[in-house]
Amino acid sequence: MKAKIRDTEIYFDIDGCGLAVEEQGIRKKPVAFIIHGGPGVDHTSYKPCFSPLSHHLQMVYFDHRGQGRSARGSKETYTLENNVEDMEALRQYLGLEKIILIGSSYGGMVALSYAIKYPQNVSHLIVIATTASSRFLQRAQEILAQRGNPEQKAIASKLWAGDFENEEQLREFFKIMNPMYCQSNNRKTNSPDSKQTILSVDAINIAFSGFLRNYNILNELYKITSPTLIIAGRHDWICPPEFSEEIAEAIPNAHLKIFENSGHLIRVDEPQLLLDEIINFLTKLLHS
Repeated sequence: MKAKIRDTEIYFDIDGCGLAVEEQGIRKKPVAFIIHGGPGVDHTSYKPCFSPLSHHLQMVYFDHRGQGRSARGSKETYTLENNVEDMEALRQYLGLEKIILIGSSYGGMVALSYAIKYPQNVSHLIVIATTASSRFLQRAQEILAQRGNPEQKAIASKLWAGDFENEEQLREFFKIMNPMYCQSNNRKTNSPDSKQTILSVDAINIAFSGFLRNYNILNELYKITSPTLIIAGRHDWICPPEFSEEIAEAIPNAHLKIFENSGHLIRVDEPQLLLDEIINFLTKLLHS
């Protein structure tokens, strides 16, 4: 389905019914926005892991503007600020009140930024393998210098410069870098180099050559008022757990969980434990 909102058209997909008919009567499920990372990928690699949550939540997957199945447009509009406003417009389009935000990697940056600007619209916030400042760029390069092989270091130069030439080159990046992103080989269709993932070179280039270099919301995190769960992978090379720790320190009453056997793609390395942690965090909401 597509929503014509603001100056673009956003593709979204809903998993799970809104009303569950149970012995006790009809129960209205909470609604969660699943916010994909990248930028430059789409939502599809999240479904193999997160779909079981549809037993508890109504899930709204969507692709950011200029990515996946959403409309392309002027590259200059591919900004974090527009991603936040697109989410708010989609919430209104769907007639929703408070929503749960589940954002991973860049999606976590969007989720944090949304929760800062629209705290009244967020019931619960879950961010996975993310960061609140551009300092992750330098730290990731340091980790890559320590752990990476020559082929990985060479192709990662395309990421730091934001000059991928085409989708094939970007897909090759994810394939070569997969051992850095994951601790396991359980990739199947839940990693960005899957052939099913629609890639957007313009979106990732604009981000890494531009706005991510000046990204910093650390001093605004105190504005977040919703219950917050921060999840990190101990072996994450691009958003290492030190950045999740500082997010947890800055958000009032936030809970931090570090997965000891995961890299950046926790949904690949420890998918069931990830779901268990999310469901446990939302227990009170799910049984209210």
